[in-house]
Amino acid sequence: MKSLDKVILKAIYINNLDPSQPFLEYLQEKYQIDKNFFESRITGLIDLGVIEKINNEQYKLNSLGREILKIVLVGGVFDILHPGHIFTLKTAKSYGDLLVVVIATASTATKIKKNRIILHNENLRKEMVSSLSFVDLALIGKEGTLFDTVEYVKPDIIALGYDQSHTESHISENCKKRNINVRILRLNTPIPNIKSSELKQKLGDSFYKI
Repeated sequence: MKSLDKVILKAIYINNLDPSQPFLEYLQEKYQIDKNFFESRITGLIDLGVIEKINNEQYKLNSLGREILKIVLVGGVFDILHPGHIFTLKTAKSYGDLLVVVIATASTATKIKKNRIILHNENLRKEMVSSLSFVDLALIGKEGTLFDTVEYVKPDIIALGYDQSHTESHISENCKKRNINVRILRLNTPIPNIKSSELKQKLGDSFYKI
């Protein structure tokens, strides 16, 4: 499959996950692909059986189309973006075609770590992560368990940061219970001493007074 056709599949996949993300806007911003080029390719992709047309404005990636893409999922709080986050996300992206970053809700974040201080609500944190050019889609996680979100995204790879508390075995076992076939990767970072919690402690109340 041609690389630009694969890009179109990515745009439709993102739109299927988050309908507020127009696929044409994604194609124009990320790859400078305009509506005319999209229309010249979409019929061929439908004929190949990788995309289904819902109506004149909507398309759906079917199971065959989904198999063409390798989706990487990274989850986290991302309250203060720092170099460790950037390296982790860029490294995660290198393992697949498309990077989906799941932003933990405040309630989920405090379940994982009690007494956690969160400076920004999930919408602001999503906006910060979305501004990174190498992130294809940022989603706010579901309020249930981590695995409700994993089941929704159905990634091929889940990439864990070096200091995330989830264990590979725990994630793998729970994914298997939901019939989700996924590879778990534990990533390293060249800046292990940078953590959001430590930055918050050092900055304290001065964070918004810098």
